[in-house]
Amino acid sequence: MFRLRRHRYYVFFAAIIVFLLYRVARNSEQWETVSASLPHVAPPFSNKAFHANEFDFSSQSQAHTQVKPGSSEDADLPQQVLNSNSDKNHAPNKIPDLKDEKHVAGNVNDDDGDFQLPPKSDPAVKEAGVVAYDHNEAAKVTTAPIINVPDKTNGQGAKDADDKPVKKPANTDIHWTKVPEHFPVPTSELIPLPTDKPKKIPTIQYAFEKESPAVRDARVARQQQVKAEMERSWAGYWHYARGHDELSPVTKKFRDPFCGWAATLVDSLDTLWIMGMEDEFKEALQEVEKIDFTISKRAEIPVFETTIRYLGGLLAAYDVSGGENGGFDILLEKAVELAEILMGVFDTPNRMPILYYNWKPQSASKPRRAGTSVSVAELGSLAMEFTRLAQLTKKNKYYDAVARITDAFYEWEERGTSIPGIFPENIDASGCNTTAQNELEAAKKTSESGTTGKFNHDNAQDTGATVNDHDELDFESEVYPEVRPGGTKKVKSQLVKRAGGRTGFNVNTEKHKNSITGQDGLTIGESTLPECVSQGLIPSRGIQQYSMGGSQDSTYEYFPKQWLLLGGLEPKYKELHLKVTEAVKKWLLYRPMVPDERDILFSAKVTTRGEPESDANIHHEVTHLTCFIGGMFGMGGKIFEVPADVEIGAKLTEGCVWAYESTATGIMPEGGHLLPCPDAKNCPWNQTLYEQTLDPSFETRDEQVQDYYDRKAKAKIAMEKEKEEAESAQGLAQTESRTGQPKKSAMDEKLSKGSHIDHDRPAIYKRAAIPDMGELEDDVIRSGSAMGTKNAKLAAAEDLEDSDPAPGFERSTPVQVPLQTEEEEEEDPLRPLSHAEYVAKKIENEKLPKGFVDVTSRAYILRPEAIESVWYMYRITGDKKWQDKGWKMFEAIVEYTTTEVGNSAINNVLDTHTAQSNEMESFWTAETLKYFYLLYSEPNLISLDNWVLNTEAHPFKRPKTPFGA
Repeated sequence: MFRLRRHRYYVFFAAIIVFLLYRVARNSEQWETVSASLPHVAPPFSNKAFHANEFDFSSQSQAHTQVKPGSSEDADLPQQVLNSNSDKNHAPNKIPDLKDEKHVAGNVNDDDGDFQLPPKSDPAVKEAGVVAYDHNEAAKVTTAPIINVPDKTNGQGAKDADDKPVKKPANTDIHWTKVPEHFPVPTSELIPLPTDKPKKIPTIQYAFEKESPAVRDARVARQQQVKAEMERSWAGYWHYARGHDELSPVTKKFRDPFCGWAATLVDSLDTLWIMGMEDEFKEALQEVEKIDFTISKRAEIPVFETTIRYLGGLLAAYDVSGGENGGFDILLEKAVELAEILMGVFDTPNRMPILYYNWKPQSASKPRRAGTSVSVAELGSLAMEFTRLAQLTKKNKYYDAVARITDAFYEWEERGTSIPGIFPENIDASGCNTTAQNELEAAKKTSESGTTGKFNHDNAQDTGATVNDHDELDFESEVYPEVRPGGTKKVKSQLVKRAGGRTGFNVNTEKHKNSITGQDGLTIGESTLPECVSQGLIPSRGIQQYSMGGSQDSTYEYFPKQWLLLGGLEPKYKELHLKVTEAVKKWLLYRPMVPDERDILFSAKVTTRGEPESDANIHHEVTHLTCFIGGMFGMGGKIFEVPADVEIGAKLTEGCVWAYESTATGIMPEGGHLLPCPDAKNCPWNQTLYEQTLDPSFETRDEQVQDYYDRKAKAKIAMEKEKEEAESAQGLAQTESRTGQPKKSAMDEKLSKGSHIDHDRPAIYKRAAIPDMGELEDDVIRSGSAMGTKNAKLAAAEDLEDSDPAPGFERSTPVQVPLQTEEEEEEDPLRPLSHAEYVAKKIENEKLPKGFVDVTSRAYILRPEAIESVWYMYRITGDKKWQDKGWKMFEAIVEYTTTEVGNSAINNVLDTHTAQSNEMESFWTAETLKYFYLLYSEPNLISLDNWVLNTEAHPFKRPKTPFGA
């Protein structure tokens, strides 16, 4: 009965399943019909997102715009393009249509066969006038057809450089929110922008004459080739990496090394405008609108990179596209949006910034100090961007933030650094001379009884610190505070103040005395930041490094540029620059010895423990990053009327041009070292000195080779003697055997043949290692070579012939050199190299360009610094030789970096078969191509007398009227 009922249940459920399968089969066609009717493309784009402006585009590209000689300093080419049709009737302009969808790059992961370069800008669009971007209307459009990006959460979707699908952020993503400042600056103490009329500054640019038609045609042809590279690189980014930081040009994917805020797009906005790529510029604004600066793919915002690329890019695009008259207000609005987030980094007791900003509210809401080991470049290269933002918004708080950093550098320079005028690479910007160790010792001494020998974590938290796994205190700074000489000395506590008497504290903070430690602190809500004795900027612990290279460069670059941006009204920047150049000329500049005896200069690096007059170690380096210095010296020499500095700038630029010309690819490596001239005024090429520099052991290397031969000869004599003794002993044994004497044992026979346990001397096998080789230097043994093997054997034979005979033997004269077996003719891996052989092999193996002592980094990552200085020297001197030098650089770069969809960094500039590293930095389109384009533009396009460029080549408009007017 039970079994029957169970089978009934089985039959019942089976019938239900069959019925359901039948219904699904019947309805499948209906579902497919419904699915097919759903739209898979974005709705048509509404032109309401744009409206016309009173300005017109010129029907010709900017490269063909005529500029009259002797134009006024305000007659800048970008504005001329805007105003080129100002004499026409100002009737309402026709609203231009954006590109048709069929011309637009498709999905991020479309097949390669669908990828095409964007068509040239439609002349009808240019003739229609400036299109203003209305972000309010654009926000209403959910998806514009020019974007057409697939859902990155479905199917394969977009993939990053690691071929991983992009995942849709969860709804629980944390966003930045503004939190109350812990150390706000009272409005009355804000450092204001200068308000006087800008000073008259000497002109920077050469007074160019009108060029002939032939010269113009050649120049424009080069310029158009540069623009074609930009169009191709931009199209590759737009197609494969739109909305992301950078394109991976070999694999046709993207990567997000910054914050995922479309770094290449924002960084390239002003380049698009300058090159006349107006359509692409307008399309890019759609992506700018989408950027959400309140959330990042990184836990920490890199403040320096974000400021120069994003903030600088937005402000420059706003300036070059017409400013408040251009109609692209979205650019300034997004710049303010980003700046408000970045302002949180200045919320420290001494107002020195946190340079890697944990933006999440839980961390951003805590009081923190600046780091104890920050780079000069990151600290000092925020000034131009925040100053320009203050000028455009008329808000002094942005200028105050960076003016305090300048004040700190100025105060430090007056106190004196180890090398007066320049600053060490790593700085303690915390503002405290008390350290984590002081707090730790104080907490240990006052801890409750019973905790001897063990740190009380609760007491540490009462002082406002957290404790890591090593019982070290972390006061929410970027780097743990360090112990300094004399740091344990008792000093009366006081509030940290900035140089000049202004304080960063507000009444919102209250003093607090810890009941356990007895120390004063600053209470903010429920958090307490330990109080410390104030100090200015000082070097971080350890060896100090001084140079114009990486981690230091752009701070020095910003001193004269900030002076220009402020209209010459803040004298501190001029003083800082002039002291920098004097220090560089005294300590860093050197002339290298090069084959063609060119009179060129480079900037070295000096390391010291604080007493450079006695312990300075000079590294005669040559780095691509340092190549900006030629332009800095040239421009500074013009505006501060120091003609000698202009000449120095030219020689520094020539040095980097020479470095390009010296390699197999025609591209300068990232870094290396050269040989300085003994006499900077007279420096003929010295091949002997150069080869001796390549071989630090040149004095002993030939002696080592001779010593090797001597040892080998003696070893051969010893082997022959051993053989004779063995034969003699064997003959004696045979004689004794015949006369009835006992034969030698097998062990005795073995010993007689040279066993290693022979008590008389170590035996030497014919193919064994040479005795006492351990006395040779390791580098000599490792550098063994077979070069000159026959000579070595002949020398050994001669040494054997001339050597003294062993005791009991007469000198023998061999009839002939013994026949060599095939085995003996093999290369001898133990023979050390001679000096000449060592040098030749070093040059061959390392592919060293003549003049280089070594190349420490062989890569080229599309850097702009060398062409930057070439452009400055052309605009300053008017000498067309710089255009020719730049063109050779451009052709070499394009030849080795070009990929199907962009340009890639390469691994080895010393090898014409170098590999591409699949990275296209945003500065390729933001800087490198921009400088090449401007080198072949008309002089008034971004004139140095009207514009000043930040370290990312973003042009800011120089002031002509008083601020606030």
